Amino acid sequence: MNNLTERQREILDAAINIISKKGIQNLTIKNLSKKIGFSEPAIYRHFESKMEILLAILSRFESQIHKNKVLLNSETDFPIKQLGLIFKNHFSNFSKKPALASVIFAEEIFQDDKRLSDKIYSIMNFHFELILSIVKNGQKSREIRSDIKAEQLVLIIMGPLRLIIKKWTLSNHSFNLKKEGEKLWKSINILLSN
Repeated sequence: MNNLTERQREILDAAINIISKKGIQNLTIKNLSKKIGFSEPAIYRHFESKMEILLAILSRFESQIHKNKVLLNSETDFPIKQLGLIFKNHFSNFSKKPALASVIFAEEIFQDDKRLSDKIYSIMNFHFELILSIVKNGQKSREIRSDIKAEQLVLIIMGPLRLIIKKWTLSNHSFNLKKEGEKLWKSINILLSN
């Protein structure tokens, strides 16, 4: 999804905005063309269908997670610091693009289509496996506690991360996500540390 044209990015941003503000049922090619200000056929020149737009939104987010993995490996070898960077990146990215959080953390909107639910599952699974490998490395190096199974620690990490972003989205961004995310990370750090 890195090879999107500027126009495709514009269409995806508008689609995310529509879903965020009005729900997925209001994401139509007609509404999208009104929002962007060009004809429906012009949109179809860039995406064959609404489904392709939705898959592109998810692929774009997935691509960001893969970039974060590469970034983690270049920034630090310490597992706790890597987990902290994951938190920081999520809160920073969603603070910059709040509408994206509304879409990504509303998996229920994708459950009626197998291609979309498979894509969401793939993203969640990749994220789970990434955090799991970091936790296992931290347990091996004794930086992260090993009296709790790594898989359970991942759930302990991912649950609050998702919850705080969902709460922020549902409250219409009524609090500073980065600041609350930092507080949350400090608490999780204490729970994880050996």
